[in-house]
Amino acid sequence: MEILSVPQGQFQLSRFPRRKQEKLRAWDAADEYLLQQVADEHLLNDGCRILVLNDQFGSLAVALHQYRPTVISDSWLAHAGIRGNLSDNNIPADQINLLDSLSAPEDQFDLVLIKVPKSLAMLEDQLHRLRSHLKEGSRVIAGGMVKGIHTSTLKLFEKLIGETHTSLARKKARLIFPQVDCNITPAASPYPSSYVLENSVHRIYNHAGVFSRDSLDIGTRFFLSHLPTDDRYQQIVDLGCGNGVVGLMAAEKNPAAELTFVDESFMAVASAKLNFETAFSDTRTARFSTTDCLQGVPRNSADLVLNNPPFHQQTVVGTHIANQMFRESRAVLREGGELWVIGNRHLGYHITLKKLFGNCETVASNKKFVILRARK
Repeated sequence: MEILSVPQGQFQLSRFPRRKQEKLRAWDAADEYLLQQVADEHLLNDGCRILVLNDQFGSLAVALHQYRPTVISDSWLAHAGIRGNLSDNNIPADQINLLDSLSAPEDQFDLVLIKVPKSLAMLEDQLHRLRSHLKEGSRVIAGGMVKGIHTSTLKLFEKLIGETHTSLARKKARLIFPQVDCNITPAASPYPSSYVLENSVHRIYNHAGVFSRDSLDIGTRFFLSHLPTDDRYQQIVDLGCGNGVVGLMAAEKNPAAELTFVDESFMAVASAKLNFETAFSDTRTARFSTTDCLQGVPRNSADLVLNNPPFHQQTVVGTHIANQMFRESRAVLREGGELWVIGNRHLGYHITLKKLFGNCETVASNKKFVILRARK
């Protein structure tokens, strides 16, 4: 836990999930730049209606809590981080209005602060959703690290909000200042987008925040070609489900199984739910959960966990998420249950799986990917 010092005060902040010997801060220079800017321009007052988009762990929400901001994020972990950091600073949870990325606020806002997301599609979707909550005189300020702000980023602000300029860089962070133009009438949002899944009759729908939303990625394609079929699989979990295509095809191959779709992205779980219900109508039931890894899924309840683990949390790259997924999968599996994992060959997942399960075998591999099976 570290101390964020900004014009609005000093606050204790932690990243989520909390890990021992955490070396990374819960905020970045763009958060500091945004909070300094609103102080320098004296944009804050008791009647100011504030919207915050993509606050990672609550640095903006906590610092601005006295103004009761509305905060929107697609990440369950961000929600958990915001709530946890509010609590650590003895701030009541009802000081902010915390919404997921598919929920619409009721207000028009005087001040909108945006942390520029990694996904350009997510930004485009958010700016489309934002327009109806702006009015003449609304102030919009976006912030991000220089490496994440591109010409295409600025063009989106120009296209959907209004004339745009940027600040000078500070600590490798930059601010974006679009001027709200209420005369702009953008085309309809292209999200959710869709494509027909190859070698199937299924149309796959994808909200903007979903990985590989325009086509089937090569890793998933390889995984789909080796999905297991067995009457023993009565309870199947698609862990880190994304748009749910792996679980959808596992359900098709195992018609007696009940599926559970889990992801920490609200848009991913909504996409998986839409795709499953479109494919099976009311002939199959499934569970859909937005959570951290397998939090909330009962222990010893699953026969098969299918997992294509991410190797980054926002901009932080590493195997810590995969390792957590593997540990929690072992707890959720029944005796004899199996974890099937696909990953890039160089990540060495087989070493971790063998330590956790005492066994690990290769189901299939090619030059880029390997599919592994571990049995509890």
